[in-house]
Amino acid sequence: MKDILLEDFQAVADSGIPFEELKGSSFLITGATGLIGSLLVKNLLYCSSALGLELKICALVRSVEKARGIFGADAPVDYVTADLSKPDFAFEGECDYIIHAASVTASKQMVEDPVGTIATAVEGTKRLLALAVEKRAKSFVYISSMEVYGQPDSGKKTAESDLGYVDIGSVRSCYPEGKRMCECLCTAYAAQYGLNVKSARLAQTFGAGILPTESRVFAQFARSALRGENIVLHTAGESEGNYVYTSDAVRAILLLLVRGESGQAYNIANEESHVTIRQMAELVVEHFGEGRTKVVIDIPEDSERLGYAPPVKMWLDASKMRALGWTPAYGLVDSYRRMMQYMTTTG
Repeated sequence: MKDILLEDFQAVADSGIPFEELKGSSFLITGATGLIGSLLVKNLLYCSSALGLELKICALVRSVEKARGIFGADAPVDYVTADLSKPDFAFEGECDYIIHAASVTASKQMVEDPVGTIATAVEGTKRLLALAVEKRAKSFVYISSMEVYGQPDSGKKTAESDLGYVDIGSVRSCYPEGKRMCECLCTAYAAQYGLNVKSARLAQTFGAGILPTESRVFAQFARSALRGENIVLHTAGESEGNYVYTSDAVRAILLLLVRGESGQAYNIANEESHVTIRQMAELVVEHFGEGRTKVVIDIPEDSERLGYAPPVKMWLDASKMRALGWTPAYGLVDSYRRMMQYMTTTG
């Protein structure tokens, strides 16, 4: 394990989260081979060992082989192989806590398989919520997205109640509308069954711990800078992005698990890390390009087929999360610095 990632794990362990309340508990983490899910598993494993928590962790995955490649062949993790969009899902183990991070995240897949994107989101979340009720889970966190806001009022910061417009005539809207429906299910299960469930509306999350297969723009920008290549934008880069460092996001999610209010949604974003895509590309060039790179705009003719999200102006308000005691530690430059350091040591 690389030093910078160990620093992040230790920061989570030292963050003041009441881990003693979790001692001896069982966890079910879905989407465990994705960025957020994998880091949650790794952080819980580290905290369990470092703090003597004796946690039991089960990772729900589609490929055990892929999971073992991420966590190591000898990692003390149990695996359940399942496709949450299929009706034959079953889980026989215990789960005091559930973090549901499974989701389609690739824009190209969203537009090529919108039905599957919706089914994975809605059917999968419903099955997990029903499981939580059956197992009498103590807490459930649904990993949502800032995309639930659609096109919000750009005249002010976007709080959790400020849902905007989503064009349901657009195929790619299967993703934000699916997330909205999943949050609605969470609210319904909290109200009808008393389930202690909350939604984490994550800003774009990156930093140390990203997977080698990561293809989102932050990873592309970093790889271009490391190779001394130009950063190529396939849109005008006008969308205003909201960002949060990986370990900051993990701290927020675990804090929500034990301190969040049932039935509520929380923005997880560093309010200072708010720039357009174009500005972020220029930031990477300025701080990490070493005079060898520049930003190039190259919009393909078939850009709609690639599933890029529509331009949006949004500045997330994280005051609700901060009221729980959470404060992000890393801004954009440091997030890139730590991520790029991690990338150079992992190949």
